[in-house]
Amino acid sequence: MSHHILELIGNTPLVKATSIIDNPDITLFLKLEGNNPGGSVKDRAAYNMIRSALDRGTIDQDAKLIEATSGNTGIALAMIAGIFGLSIELVMPENSTKERVQTMRAYGAKVTLTPADSGIEGARDYAEKKVAEEGFFMLNQFANEDNWKAHYTTTGPEIWRDTEKSITHFVSSMGTTGTIMGTSTFLKEQSSEVQIVGVQPTDESRIPGIRKWPKEYLPKIFNPDKVDQVIEVSQEEATNMTKRLAKEEGIFCGMSSGGAVTAALKLSKTIKKGVIVAIICDRGDRYLSSELFE
Repeated sequence: MSHHILELIGNTPLVKATSIIDNPDITLFLKLEGNNPGGSVKDRAAYNMIRSALDRGTIDQDAKLIEATSGNTGIALAMIAGIFGLSIELVMPENSTKERVQTMRAYGAKVTLTPADSGIEGARDYAEKKVAEEGFFMLNQFANEDNWKAHYTTTGPEIWRDTEKSITHFVSSMGTTGTIMGTSTFLKEQSSEVQIVGVQPTDESRIPGIRKWPKEYLPKIFNPDKVDQVIEVSQEEATNMTKRLAKEEGIFCGMSSGGAVTAALKLSKTIKKGVIVAIICDRGDRYLSSELFE
């Protein structure tokens, strides 16, 4: 059977954790989003944002796309823009791992690096300035309804199907919040009893892919009513769990996934039984030049 590469986005494996959880009455499933062709959960949103904009006529082949990204969305957008023959400039902080920058460029994107001390907020400001002054078009993952709708139509239904409707808790790191918003919307429509748990970093922690946004940068797609509980994790906890996942479960992923699983284990200590699903949002190979696995 042959597929177009875009047909391989989604339907990622759901695997049962066997080592890191010791309560026999709680099942922890990990959804391996690194199995998407671009290597992360962001393939889903990137494809839906570009495909929907083309279908509506919002953009055409002459569009100059620009997007601020911390990494995974940029890689996904670079891959999909290349497939559709679109030009795209991706803006990210200069302290992003070189694997991310090289991967985006391999897919054909222009990459602009902004000062590290201004973070992703600085990258967003740069992109918005180019939109205002130079005629660029920004898909704007932070405010684009097609971001969360990708998860409403794919991620949520897959989890409901693959747990045979038995899921009790869904755990996701929160960055743009597209994954948790879309998945929450679908799962709550199936059963209001499913609990949605968001993951944020503690105040002093820096965990790529998980953010506690200043109010003025809070993603417009975020609706706090769709999250039942927020669990905070520290940088140290996320790092340690990421290493444990590789060594004990054979799951090689990034730190935001370690954060999500840390939160899932904290959650498991507060319930007697249940079926928890946590998102493993990418692969670990794009962090090898960082200090994560040292």
